[in-house]
Amino acid sequence: MNSGRRRTAVDAGRLRTVLGHPKLWIVPGLLTALVSLVLSLLYMGGILEPEDRLHRFPVALVNEDTGRPLPGAEQNLGARISAQVVGAASSDEVRWRPLDPAELKDQLASGKVYGALVIPEDFTDDVRSLGGRDAARPTLTVLTNPGMGSFGSSFASRIAQQAARKASTGIGEQIGGSPAFADASSAERLLLADPVEVVTETGHPIGGHSGLGLSAFYYTLLLVLAGFLGGNIIHNGVDTALGYADAEIGPWHTRRPTIPVNRTETLLLKSVMTAVLCLPMTALVMLACITVLGMDASHIPLLALFSYCSCLSVGLGVQAINAAFGSIGQIVSMFVFIALALPSSGATIPLEAVPGFYRFLAVFEPMRQLVSGVRAILYFDARADAGLGRAWIMLAVGFALALVFGFLMTRYYDRKGLHRMVPQPG
Repeated sequence: MNSGRRRTAVDAGRLRTVLGHPKLWIVPGLLTALVSLVLSLLYMGGILEPEDRLHRFPVALVNEDTGRPLPGAEQNLGARISAQVVGAASSDEVRWRPLDPAELKDQLASGKVYGALVIPEDFTDDVRSLGGRDAARPTLTVLTNPGMGSFGSSFASRIAQQAARKASTGIGEQIGGSPAFADASSAERLLLADPVEVVTETGHPIGGHSGLGLSAFYYTLLLVLAGFLGGNIIHNGVDTALGYADAEIGPWHTRRPTIPVNRTETLLLKSVMTAVLCLPMTALVMLACITVLGMDASHIPLLALFSYCSCLSVGLGVQAINAAFGSIGQIVSMFVFIALALPSSGATIPLEAVPGFYRFLAVFEPMRQLVSGVRAILYFDARADAGLGRAWIMLAVGFALALVFGFLMTRYYDRKGLHRMVPQPG
């Protein structure tokens, strides 16, 4: 009994001694503080003021108005509104793209614009008929593109609606003082003050089980997490099986005899296992999302191939980083594939509404490329110009970089004799 107490007292004293050692705290303290600070800056820095960060946000403008100009005017109202909208917008914030109907359909279907403002062909004639018995209230149509994400689509809708409302009040001021409406009633004058009806419609519809345009993002996130977590599980599992790491589950601890393999052989083994195990991981992600949960998806074979290549590219990147950086490799790969990738993906908040630093990251960060590819397959008929072509190219680049970087580093370590540990006999 006393010996047990003495052991407890000795253990407590040893614990106090260890906790009081400054070197115990330095590395964990610095790393945790740095990770917390950087993650906070990265995630919150990209979402706090999207409206103030607008940079060339693409919205289409289509003028189909064929009516003759109103008395005393050189242009019909469609041409005048188009000129006012394009001229009033700052080119650094909103980029209005004047298009014809065919071009609009193509750019909505390829994800080139977030929405559109359409002036119908009878717009000027409807304005001219106001005050008559058979008058039809003129309309302007706002088209949304939900495949570009709920935030981007709704933001484009709001921009287009603001432009339409401004045009309506301008028309009201113009025709309100016309002698033709001198005898208008109070109700008619109220209508004339804001004569245009703004109608919102879906320009390029997506399925009802698409999460309002967010299913592409969450599906891509699942692929990245599968590659990231799977890669780290394989990394730790292989090290344990080869005897280079301890296996500890609850109170049970084991250590296998060390198998003498060099770093290059270890990386090759982990890469092969990653390539094999990405197959069931990808299949199960698709099974859960499409079959069990009913996510809207088309081009299933292409989606399966792209999903596997995405998972594999991330997994190989994780193995290369872990091989190069050792014990801190998991933190490094977390920043590469998660921390820096999520806010620069453009999947929730458009890249045109985030600071320039995130737009720079989006050029090479993997999440952006994968989201574009998945979005093109799910929402835009797997069109190459909707982002799928670039996604395939960047996948190939990422795949090659992971292999080249990983094996260059391990070959360098092996040639320098930087072995992981002295092999122990079994």
